[in-house]
Amino acid sequence: MNTQTYRPASLYEQVQQFLFHEARLADQWQLDEWLTLWAPQALYWVPVNHDDVDPQRELSLIYDDRQRLEMRIARIKSGMAWTQEPRSRMRRVLSNVELAVVPDGMLEVHSNFHLNELRPSTSTQVVWTGHTLHHLLPAGDGFQIALKKVLLLNNDEELPQLSIFL
Repeated sequence: MNTQTYRPASLYEQVQQFLFHEARLADQWQLDEWLTLWAPQALYWVPVNHDDVDPQRELSLIYDDRQRLEMRIARIKSGMAWTQEPRSRMRRVLSNVELAVVPDGMLEVHSNFHLNELRPSTSTQVVWTGHTLHHLLPAGDGFQIALKKVLLLNNDEELPQLSIFL
């Protein structure tokens, strides 16, 4: 069998493959590898109640810098995150990827997602659906995430406990 590494031809394909790779790492709980995709000045934000709130003045589900992401991952790996013992099984589907190059050379990427999370401890399946905004920095042959803003479809409704990365 002849195996060759797939090399995307266009910037759009490169970005799309990067998003797919990020999703696979999160789904497979390869969190150390997932963290390497994030820039040192990264921000991971999941607003609540409205899509465009001031996170400094209003509540967010998640509003983490790179250091806080590292702390979350360390806690999950320690076994002390009881909501993830046993850990959730997840699969996500990404679609409607749109790409724009903004003036500072950063890429602004919009996409939609559908994430199924199975919580084995309760046999509960949770469905997360929304829109994601990524700001990607070109880095070597790939990208780093400067911003990931996740806009849940139901962010103004009662939500189940969020103990995973969207």
